[in-house]
Amino acid sequence: MPASVAFRTLILVFAAVVIVQMTVVYCAFPARHLTLERAFPPNQRVELDILKARDRARHARILQGVIGGVVDFSLVGSSDPYVVGLYFTRVKLGSPPREFNVQIDTGSDILWVTCNSCNNCPQSSELGIELNFFDITSSSTASLVSCSDPICTSGVQTTAAACSPQGNQCSYSFQYGDGSGTSGYYVSDMLYFDMVLGNSFVANSSASIVFGCSVYQSGDLTKTDRAIDGIFGFGQRDLSVISQLSSRGITPKVFSHCLKGEGSGGGILVLGEILEPSIVYSPLVPSQPHYNLILQSIAVNGQLLPIDAAVFATSSNQGTIVDSGTTLAYLVEAAYNPLVSAITAAVSQSASPILSKGYQCYLVSTSITDIFPPVSLNFAGASMVLKPEDYLVHQDPDGAAMWCIGFQKVQDQGVSILGDLVLKDKIFVYDLSRQRIGWANYDCSSSVNVSVTYSKDEYVNAGQLSVSSSSRSMLFGLIPMSTTALLMHVLAFIGFLVS
Repeated sequence: MPASVAFRTLILVFAAVVIVQMTVVYCAFPARHLTLERAFPPNQRVELDILKARDRARHARILQGVIGGVVDFSLVGSSDPYVVGLYFTRVKLGSPPREFNVQIDTGSDILWVTCNSCNNCPQSSELGIELNFFDITSSSTASLVSCSDPICTSGVQTTAAACSPQGNQCSYSFQYGDGSGTSGYYVSDMLYFDMVLGNSFVANSSASIVFGCSVYQSGDLTKTDRAIDGIFGFGQRDLSVISQLSSRGITPKVFSHCLKGEGSGGGILVLGEILEPSIVYSPLVPSQPHYNLILQSIAVNGQLLPIDAAVFATSSNQGTIVDSGTTLAYLVEAAYNPLVSAITAAVSQSASPILSKGYQCYLVSTSITDIFPPVSLNFAGASMVLKPEDYLVHQDPDGAAMWCIGFQKVQDQGVSILGDLVLKDKIFVYDLSRQRIGWANYDCSSSVNVSVTYSKDEYVNAGQLSVSSSSRSMLFGLIPMSTTALLMHVLAFIGFLVS
């Protein structure tokens, strides 16, 4: 082979490698996924009063506004806020990485874990997990967030951010209405996660994030029966992990979960968009601190209930939100009463209505699927059809087959909340880039398809991973203009050599 031809061939091969490598760098948007666990025994029956009291404490916490730059998270009641019906996952932080069990929470924004220097913090947990404590001095990649950092100076809206005179530290403080709370400081360190790179191939990946390190806890947070390592906030404000990672192009600005309701629970959380043909979407109400949807009407057995749509309107103390930290579901009184009346009328020939501790329940001698009607929550652009198990809670006193309405009444005007009772056994997609939420009924023990790039779909489940072929037609559209120009010069040069 002549030397000139060999040289041209070498250049062509080199250019092809350059193009492939650039395509990989600029088109890849690897999936990150976390396995979820449910924090209460599947064989343990829990009274509605306990569930409702736990949610009441939760709602006092998430529905407070910002007052004087400090968020007041009021906790009321004495029920266990962690054991009952909550989902948590494990995250790895620091170098070398340490593992922490953190509650998944779409009603708050920041990720925080307990520091090893925490004062008055629980040292053990009755949840069957070993508590871990973050030690900034033991991580080679950890650094404090200074007072001059934009995170501290820009006025974070979801939590107090202030400058501590000691060590030039950006600190925070969550104060709860019953005296409980936590305070600490912000840390920048590595977060580790699984990344899908190819067919059935998962690699460890990491990114630097800012999170809270709790140095003081009080009240219910100190109790060992509900102790956990921290909270993983998935809100849409700037300090949430999903916002931090997506702003740097590490993940898409969308996350999804599938919460398994039966058996031992569990599920999957994906930093990406789960793909499922049956998913329907409804727009988020703009400029809201939580994931507010526009609920327009409710139907039972296909018949619209006589509810004034104005009771669902979004305002500072009204609306409908999606919250993975709530166990049950909640409806304003003007919607709750017609719903219960319609369900009771529909089953009057097949089930015996009974009031149990103030809750509307039914004695049932057959499958609830056979006698209870579907309930449709009609949102802007999409409906959510609830099966009986999506609005009923099984109570079994003295062996009687008793099912109770899981929706709880919100007195007068207030916020309607879709908790795990409704969210379970469904795919939920929080598409922050398009400001919408999607859902579809799904077996959350099955694999899920996840879109992680603009040009290819990646398939993820808790045990298996596979990747589909890329769409070549979109590659150049995804490459930045500077790279496109470089490629054009390379191709022009090759053309010159070949000619």
